[in-house]
Amino acid sequence: MIRTWTIIGVTDVRRSLKWYQHLFGQEESAPAHEYFGQVTDADGTVLLCLHRWGDHDHPTLRGPNQGRPGNGLLLFFRLDDFDAALRRARSLVNVLEEEPELNPATGTQEFALWDPDGYYVMVSALS
Repeated sequence: MIRTWTIIGVTDVRRSLKWYQHLFGQEESAPAHEYFGQVTDADGTVLLCLHRWGDHDHPTLRGPNQGRPGNGLLLFFRLDDFDAALRRARSLVNVLEEEPELNPATGTQEFALWDPDGYYVMVSALS
């Protein structure tokens, strides 16, 4: 089995964890550390890792001023509760970047929004 742990640099791990947990309809929990947290599924599968900018001298996580956060990255999540996720997303942002529409390539509904650190987040129906 192969699992990918996508790690993104964030300004405030606690805030970002709360934001993603709300988007995914999960119970709010505290991050493991002030500098690192994980968004996990009910079975413990890691969906996304959040790493505070500048900690531990990782070359690509030194700070958002080292380049544009999210440049070349699309966070794409498939959710089994698309309609509920859409309602939650609307409560997180003033306007969606892309309103819900059918993606002809996947045959599923999807929408997009920006997270608090400037990452582009695409949500697609799992069906």
